[in-house]
Amino acid sequence: MHLSSFNISDLLLSLWRGTLDHDQDDPPSEWPWAVLVGDTWTSHGQLVASATPYLPGHFDRPPRNIADKINSGYKAWEYLLYLYGLAPALLYGILPDPFYSHFCGLVRAMRIVLQHHIKRDDILTAHTLLISFAQNFELLYYQRRTDRLHFVRQSIHALLHLAPEVFRIGPPICSSQWTMERTIGNLGQEIKQPSNPFANLSQRGLLRCQVNALTAMLPEPLAGTTCSVSDRGWQLPRGGIDIGNGYALLRAQDHRLRPMLKAEAAALTAYFNRHHVNVSIPAPDWCPSVARWARLRLPNGQIARSKWKECLKPLDKIRIARNVKVSLSDSFQIRFGEVQYYFRCKIQETTFTLVMISMYSEPNPLLFKQSAGTVLACKYTEDSESTLIVIDFISILSVVGMVPHSFSCLDPKDDWRFVVEKPGLDIARLGGIYDNEEGGDLDM
Repeated sequence: MHLSSFNISDLLLSLWRGTLDHDQDDPPSEWPWAVLVGDTWTSHGQLVASATPYLPGHFDRPPRNIADKINSGYKAWEYLLYLYGLAPALLYGILPDPFYSHFCGLVRAMRIVLQHHIKRDDILTAHTLLISFAQNFELLYYQRRTDRLHFVRQSIHALLHLAPEVFRIGPPICSSQWTMERTIGNLGQEIKQPSNPFANLSQRGLLRCQVNALTAMLPEPLAGTTCSVSDRGWQLPRGGIDIGNGYALLRAQDHRLRPMLKAEAAALTAYFNRHHVNVSIPAPDWCPSVARWARLRLPNGQIARSKWKECLKPLDKIRIARNVKVSLSDSFQIRFGEVQYYFRCKIQETTFTLVMISMYSEPNPLLFKQSAGTVLACKYTEDSESTLIVIDFISILSVVGMVPHSFSCLDPKDDWRFVVEKPGLDIARLGGIYDNEEGGDLDM
């Protein structure tokens, strides 16, 4: 927890800001990597803060303006989202090479190590990247100078042990301090006797253990509850529909059928043709009517929302959760899209649960290569017949953030957005020089 968030970020940001202790003969003004200074640092912090509406609410606490809040209790989770989610894109064109590519190698490795499920070959890839990062850190920053010996902190050496330890005790995120820190915070908030806090704390801990024991013995909901229990054990809210495989449709829902737009009907027809669904389409301008659903719960616990409902709220009052990572079953590709709405249709006694989605472009290959596969920049196009498709609900893998940003190497007239995935979930595997699709799952 502290290594991946506080320790590494403190070292790198101190170097990039030129605030690390230095010798009189080695001023930061001569450091080629000290670029986050003055107006650049101020604008960088504003970009970090402006990303908040585009990070889903279940990404937990979003990074605040790091230029203003770095000395005001910046949280470990904020550092994690900033360093491994936002920084690779926001530092492109600012942090010069080879320092940028060196940093992206670290991000690529840490994204792998932070997953709950890690492939064996990915662990070997991460270990190679971390070794390379540690060695090149000394060459690029320390440069074998005695007056810079303090640059090489213990955290740099600790990175070399992350990947091997996965084989011994499992993914680090499963044994890190996150759970303990949260428990300490929760119990501390429950103290109501300042005159005898430790005795009060012990009683609150005892009560917590008793409640957990009762919950483990009696997992069924209490009699009279209005919630139903899904096949995976969690409770469905009223009106929700368990559609299998850990997925569930959740309200809001249209109270009446609504005719599709022409582009939407064309996308549905294309879906039927792709999957050889035998349905009679009466006319070329066929526009069926459907009842839209607003939300879909995923097996990983995330709730994917829809543009239909989210667009009713102002941007500064929402954390967008309608952008999803999908696996296209016909081409086995990982792509990203914006959910318009969910709907169900029944054809010859078979009920289909489908998703109307507007697809982003494929990630820009130049940025993908220059960032060691850490920046997935996709072009966003407003809903049109060319981007709208219909997919099965089971094709949605997770909810992601799609943050707008202007890249110096891309056309500024286009609406480019880069992908931010929640740390801990399986990262996108797009193939290419930074992925190995042959790796098997690591048996833990």
